[in-house]
Amino acid sequence: MSDRMSERAAIVVEGGAMRGIFSAGVLDAFLEAAFHPFDLAIGVSAGACNLASHLAGQHGRNKRSYIDLMSRREFIDVRRAARGRSVVDLDWLWDTLAVKEPLDVAAIARQKTEFVVVATCTASGEPVHLVPGETEMFEALKGSCALPVLYRPSVRFGGRGLVDGGVSDPIPAEAAYRRGARRILVIRSRPAEFVKVSSLSDRITALALFKEPSIMRAVRGTAARYQSAVKFMAAPPAGCKILQVAPASALATSRMSQNVTGLAKDYALGQELGRAAIERWNAL
Repeated sequence: MSDRMSERAAIVVEGGAMRGIFSAGVLDAFLEAAFHPFDLAIGVSAGACNLASHLAGQHGRNKRSYIDLMSRREFIDVRRAARGRSVVDLDWLWDTLAVKEPLDVAAIARQKTEFVVVATCTASGEPVHLVPGETEMFEALKGSCALPVLYRPSVRFGGRGLVDGGVSDPIPAEAAYRRGARRILVIRSRPAEFVKVSSLSDRITALALFKEPSIMRAVRGTAARYQSAVKFMAAPPAGCKILQVAPASALATSRMSQNVTGLAKDYALGQELGRAAIERWNAL
């Protein structure tokens, strides 16, 4: 590996569905300070979408998306499950964003930062690290966000099906390391000490995917992959420094929460911790 590659700096943003409002606040604080020392940006699910707006320089777009659009029943409605429809309607959201909050994909393409979107391949259940161009950006982001069961179809991209990247690579700090990053800033949607364990909801989701065995196995392995990522960040290889930006306690917003007051609170917390993170990063 060349010295230039080994000196790369990366930003990694975890997903978490509606909990992504926290990283939206962090990233807006970075934009306000014109802070972007990163050669590589890797995002998962909601984290990938937040990074896309950030790289495009669209301050406030993520906040408005969560509070004005994603808080609406058109986006999340558990009652649709009884009719065999998607609880999370990504199709409605993507169509609405295209009209109300269009993403400046041309601005992303002009960035020198390498942008990687993490998704999960439906055929293998393994992570897919996409580097989408302008014409591929929307489908790549949609595939990264396609929560199994909650969003009924998978997303077709490059001849394969994709679902949520958090299933197979929930915190891709190690992926950043493999791409040459030795200073890595990770924005979490959970407290830094949080370690995911297999839950009842995970087991129910896995059972609902019996017709898609690769995704079923991937869902069953998500907790173990999360634990592996946490261990990597706690004890990175020699010469690698990792800075985590994470709330001290659980956010007011849960994965499916649509409470506007809680969303606004967690966005403000993200901004506060984002400003503090700039000083911590510079101290590295």
